[in-house]
Amino acid sequence: MKGFSHFMSGVAVASCGPWAVEAALQQNPIFFILGGACGILPDTLDFKFYRFFYKHDVYVEPDPAHPDPQMVANEVARAVQIAAKEHRYVRLKLSSIRLGADFWQQYTVRFDNVHHEVTCQFGSVVNTGQVPVPGTEDRYPEVGRAPIPAGVIQTYDSPLKVDIFDGPTAGLAPRKDGDFDLEFLPWHREWSHALTIGLFLGLIWMACCMIPALFGKTAADCWTLAWQGFVTIAGCYAIHVIEDQLGHMGSNLFFPFTKHRTEGLHWMHSGDGLPNFTAVWLSCLIIFYNLSLRQPALPPEQHFTLWKLLLYALVIPYAIFGILRWLLCLGKPPEGEKGDDADDEWNDMKASS
Repeated sequence: MKGFSHFMSGVAVASCGPWAVEAALQQNPIFFILGGACGILPDTLDFKFYRFFYKHDVYVEPDPAHPDPQMVANEVARAVQIAAKEHRYVRLKLSSIRLGADFWQQYTVRFDNVHHEVTCQFGSVVNTGQVPVPGTEDRYPEVGRAPIPAGVIQTYDSPLKVDIFDGPTAGLAPRKDGDFDLEFLPWHREWSHALTIGLFLGLIWMACCMIPALFGKTAADCWTLAWQGFVTIAGCYAIHVIEDQLGHMGSNLFFPFTKHRTEGLHWMHSGDGLPNFTAVWLSCLIIFYNLSLRQPALPPEQHFTLWKLLLYALVIPYAIFGILRWLLCLGKPPEGEKGDDADDEWNDMKASS
């Protein structure tokens, strides 16, 4: 899901703790801040920190003065050859080609398992907004080709595309049949998207909260703040992991006890508009309801339950929307090209850089 959706989900989970609302009424928003921060923390750790320390085995760095698609194809093929010869996981980095302050040379890498080769083709020059510059489409019409010793199976349909800012990373994971799975952004959701990390951060919070007790502060007060913060941090971190698990890419749920991502449920893509809007709207309803519980008693005619709120503010409007959408599409949902979850998040990260 989008970063804002994760942020709102974290705040909504934090609001479920009565202590969070009580603290906010006393002008202390600490638990809501923790909720929002932990809601977006997994992606922040990946995209803002961990990817800069990730080690790669093969770097593909085209020369901006003389871009050569054949060189790119040869280097990618070399990565596959290393993985096949040594039968190990190989990390491949495709570097971007910067041509100026606001111009980048776009190129794509594809694996052709029918002909056992990798191809590279240069596209248009694009600006930082990823808009093609007119007249640059055919600057490099040739296609670079290089043979590969094994098949490379992609878990998504899109080719590896490189354009603005930082280039993507791909991992070649050995399969039992001798081929390789191509993992896009292997550093993403590797360890940061684990339920155990949320628990670990909660324990760190608890330890920090108990330190003042060593210097005379009431131990009971420290313990109360410690366990309330632990529940908030663990719960808000977990909601991010759970939401991502609804998509395709999945997460490494129990790091360090597990080493690989658990495949997602394939219910949605992270860039889909309706699921993201639903997450934000549902979060707003939950926050509104939890805040209302701490307000003075309402008159009987204004009383409502959570289920009544969800019925009138979520279920009925969405049912009407679904019917109208079906009628407008004549019973056929609109078709559109879907990208991989990681591809959606990678493009979002580049757009916000």
